[in-house]
Amino acid sequence: MRTTTVRRRLLATAALLPVLALAACGSDPKTAQPAVGKQAVDAAAQDIVAGIAKSDAAAALLPEDVRTAGAVKFGASFGYPPGAFYSDQATKKAAGIDIDFSDAVAKVLGLTVQREEAAFETILPALGSGKFDVGTGNFGVTTTRLKTIDFVTYIDDGQGFAVKKDNTAIQPVTDLAQLCGLTIGTGAGTTFETTLNSKKNVCTDAGKKPYEVKAFSDSGAVLTGLQQGRVDIVMSTINGLRYQAAQEAAGTKFLGEFHRLDVGFAFKKGSTLTPAFQAAVNQLIKDGTYDKILKKWGVADSAIKESLISPPEHA
Repeated sequence: MRTTTVRRRLLATAALLPVLALAACGSDPKTAQPAVGKQAVDAAAQDIVAGIAKSDAAAALLPEDVRTAGAVKFGASFGYPPGAFYSDQATKKAAGIDIDFSDAVAKVLGLTVQREEAAFETILPALGSGKFDVGTGNFGVTTTRLKTIDFVTYIDDGQGFAVKKDNTAIQPVTDLAQLCGLTIGTGAGTTFETTLNSKKNVCTDAGKKPYEVKAFSDSGAVLTGLQQGRVDIVMSTINGLRYQAAQEAAGTKFLGEFHRLDVGFAFKKGSTLTPAFQAAVNQLIKDGTYDKILKKWGVADSAIKESLISPPEHA
């Protein structure tokens, strides 16, 4: 009887892990990604991009060498729904918000996407070296990033928190001082890690024990840490945490929004691609494709009215 109980617990844990991970924290491409839930697979089957027509006006804004080449190199961080993930591991079929918007913009511009998976924290530096023309990975527009990176915005997402579903001790976070004494799990190289590390003084200034930040390169490890009790709370994307909490088997609870951020395609500073990408996103907004993509992934609340080039960080 005892052996059967242990086995059941192990099976339950194994079944839970696939739905616990989030996009946007970034994942190590060498780490095997677990299967995703049926809801995400069903959404991925909806092809909204195929029928998009090229816009000659938007394509005319591309640099001549890019128009001639007919392709653009994307460095993409893959994780879990709804950001960017593999709906079929065997065929490496890419799906998610970032994938749909990348492919849709390329259609408008008459380009082919040359997508290479990369670890989240390596993508922005690789733009400067020329390895990639564009970076995707739910990159939030921040004052620090704007010093070296240009953005073309396409959604509004941001920072939020989640805990285990049965946790009643931690309330919605409106001030980081509420986290004093806790261990927080988040993704390496993310805005979450930067925000947490830059504000640790809120606890010592209040005479309280500082919180501890545990940053993981593999996004799956963040949520595993939460489930195993190695972290008390997780900080990640609003959309990712909401999506996860909506899955019945996930066992997590979304604590609400902390700080909104514009999210955009990332480019090296001064890139000549930004005007064309901005025009393409705005074309998608105008023709209704934009809303269809957001609805497909259940993130209508993340809509923007127009795409902007390198806007200031949200107050």
